[in-house]
Amino acid sequence: MGKKDKNKKKVSGSVKTALKTEKKLSAKQKKELAALGEDDIEHVIAEIEKEEARRQRVIEKLVAPPSRRVNFTLTAHPFKDELIMLGGEFHDGRATVVYGDMFTYNLNKNEWTIVKAPGAPPPRCGHQAVATATNKGELWVFGGEFSSPSESQFYHYKDLWVYRIGDKKWEKILSSGGPSARSGHRMAHIKKQLIVFGGFLDNLRDYKYYNDVHIFNLDTYVWHKVELSGVPPLPRSGCILLPTPENKLLVYGGYSKERVKKDIDKGLVHSDMFLMTSEKNDETGLRWKWISVKQSGNKLSPRCSTSAVLVQSNVAYLFGGVFDNEDNEEELNGTFYNDLMALDLEKFQWHSVTLSGEKDVTARRRRRKLKEDGSQENDSEDEDEDVNEAQKSSAPIESTIVDDDGIFTVTIGSTSAITTHKKENTHEDVFVPCPRINPGLAVKHNVLYLYGGMFENGDRQYTLNDLYSLDCRKLDEWRTIIEDDLSSQTWFESSSSSSENESADSCDEDKSDSEVEHTDTDKN
Repeated sequence: MGKKDKNKKKVSGSVKTALKTEKKLSAKQKKELAALGEDDIEHVIAEIEKEEARRQRVIEKLVAPPSRRVNFTLTAHPFKDELIMLGGEFHDGRATVVYGDMFTYNLNKNEWTIVKAPGAPPPRCGHQAVATATNKGELWVFGGEFSSPSESQFYHYKDLWVYRIGDKKWEKILSSGGPSARSGHRMAHIKKQLIVFGGFLDNLRDYKYYNDVHIFNLDTYVWHKVELSGVPPLPRSGCILLPTPENKLLVYGGYSKERVKKDIDKGLVHSDMFLMTSEKNDETGLRWKWISVKQSGNKLSPRCSTSAVLVQSNVAYLFGGVFDNEDNEEELNGTFYNDLMALDLEKFQWHSVTLSGEKDVTARRRRRKLKEDGSQENDSEDEDEDVNEAQKSSAPIESTIVDDDGIFTVTIGSTSAITTHKKENTHEDVFVPCPRINPGLAVKHNVLYLYGGMFENGDRQYTLNDLYSLDCRKLDEWRTIIEDDLSSQTWFESSSSSSENESADSCDEDKSDSEVEHTDTDKN
């Protein structure tokens, strides 16, 4: 008999138990996946990536507007009058689809083009994308997540990709030392650096939220983890991360949760603000510190899953979001928002954006000429007609309380009217897109574009594919480019649900607020 290897590393009992538990769980999951007809998610992603790597030519085709989605990215093209949309997800009550498609939207022609380029990344949602003007234009994409249709499996990415816009080709950047796998993080571009902050990881067994900072150098293609001085923000996902005119980074809000009991989690909506600023005399670009910031003005009410975009170097606009009030350990009341807020990035001051509601007089006159009964309507009647049309395309503000075996309740739009804002002095209604979380926001030539997102009513999720624009110089009114017909969205009811039909019927009604069932999800 041979001698025992004295140098062999011993494994503790706790480690052995953990390995056995993991092995049992893996075997159990394989059986469950077989019953669902699903393959292992890592294998699915690997096969998709291999297939995309085999693509040899670029396919560009004019198409109808993208399908309904949330947690996608919408990015202004660095040169052209175009927006770039990538990824996202859609849930119909029965299955979840995660998208890997990329579209461009031509602002002048009002045309959508699907772009299939060689070497594209696998489908994802909850990722981040940043466009730069170097090398004929680049789109950088980091992280995100992919789920199986049944949502029994989740996969979080830690990969970094770049789309060479001029060459119309994707490249996967293989550089070690980057952030761990995550989604719901935020990424910003300062000088020649990509900076990644926060996010979360959830594998259905456990979860973790992050507050680490990683910097990717766009010259050297090297990742650096940054250890900042000062008191950092608590770990979070779905926050706001914006560059300031002084090349600092502003962090606001976000969402996290913690376990208070076995199988009981408590969510936390953050409303604090921090600056990430470089240390004095630092020439490496890697020495930073955290500074807590005092906010002023008409502060944004606490919420998460809000989208933000720079409209000027020192001003950002924010739209939408949701706030969850936890009445007890098993019940949660929430509010979806559709107010437009401005944040001064130099004074750290909040402002409500009030639209004037001024109408296009020429367009009104043209409509009047088309009326069969002549030109007997006055301007106010035409404006009332415009308001009514706007209300038809908006979501409900009120419906009934649903009380089945669900445990969450959400209120839609209590602090701002869903379909209208009041115009000062005239009391005229001004159309506003309906409340939602995580819509796409992009700015090009001082025009703000808003696409998609999601809100909930009853047990049902309404994922949107509408598109609006707002001239940030005039601030007169939202212009509807694509109107959403919510009645066309298919939803598969659960056996316990008793109110989806009421929810769908109420989508064209103008009411004051809505008590609805809501399933808690991590905020991307």
